[in-house]
Amino acid sequence: MRVTVVGAGAIGGFLACKLFAAGHDVSVIARGETLAAIGEHGLKLHTGDEVLVAPLKATCAPEELGIQEMVIFAVKAPALPSVVEQTKALIGPQTLIIPALNGLPWWYFLQSADVLAGMRLEAVDPGGVIEKAVPVAAVVGCVVFASCTVLSPGVIKHMSGSRMVFGEPAGGNSARVDATTQAFREAGFDAHAHANVREEIWLKLLGNACFNPVSLLVGSATDELIDDPCLHALFIGMMDELLDLGRTLGIAPQIDSAQRIAITRKLGKVKTSMLQDVEGHKPVEIEAILGTLVSVADRVGAPIPRTRTVYALARMRAKNLGILPG
Repeated sequence: MRVTVVGAGAIGGFLACKLFAAGHDVSVIARGETLAAIGEHGLKLHTGDEVLVAPLKATCAPEELGIQEMVIFAVKAPALPSVVEQTKALIGPQTLIIPALNGLPWWYFLQSADVLAGMRLEAVDPGGVIEKAVPVAAVVGCVVFASCTVLSPGVIKHMSGSRMVFGEPAGGNSARVDATTQAFREAGFDAHAHANVREEIWLKLLGNACFNPVSLLVGSATDELIDDPCLHALFIGMMDELLDLGRTLGIAPQIDSAQRIAITRKLGKVKTSMLQDVEGHKPVEIEAILGTLVSVADRVGAPIPRTRTVYALARMRAKNLGILPG
């Protein structure tokens, strides 16, 4: 397959290296030091005791690559509206779009049949910019459960997990989801097709909504957060709120709060993506991860008091650090 990964950071670099090693024709869209490093040394992935080096094509000019069979968006949510405008040259009538993003993606309610069917998530797609640039019909929903970090520009470390879930935004099964899942499985990912990928996104968001903003506030890795009795109780309360909110929407992953926390605890000492952004002084995904949930709760009249409090505190902390987008 001709595949372009837009963004060569922690997750984008991980996906690009593994797909390249599996024999796909992979390119990456990068810039600055990352672009220079990949051009000189290739994209490198440390995974277990192995180091994969992918001498793939890297460019900051998508028009150089032409139309792709698959485009994977692996950028931070605040950057996506501008990025999709710059990458239109990659997308043709048959191109599959794989958004490997944190939080609720812009398409989450656009093809749903629940109480918020058709709702645009202004927190991540202000003015519908992404919706206009990327055909929703081309999107295959995606959830990435891996933990990765950037060691240096163009050098990625895979720390734990390789589970990926794919599915149709409107639900159900399809040949293209099966084919996508098989391609990633053959590339070494623990890939699965799911008839309700929106539930899997909500399942991941249960963790992200707790661990990411609280790690921003206190500067600790996930194991330390979970092992603190006070924070553990906070996470149980937040997840219970979000599970209730999901049930109001008809989204009910088969899990409880304690089980969801246990999944993250098994990963060991993990720096969340938001904590990595704080340390790198990069924009954080407050709105994609929490702002979207607050806007959804507002629409259905759900109080979610703990989640709203953490959102307000994390947003102000990010603002004071100079890493709040917009």
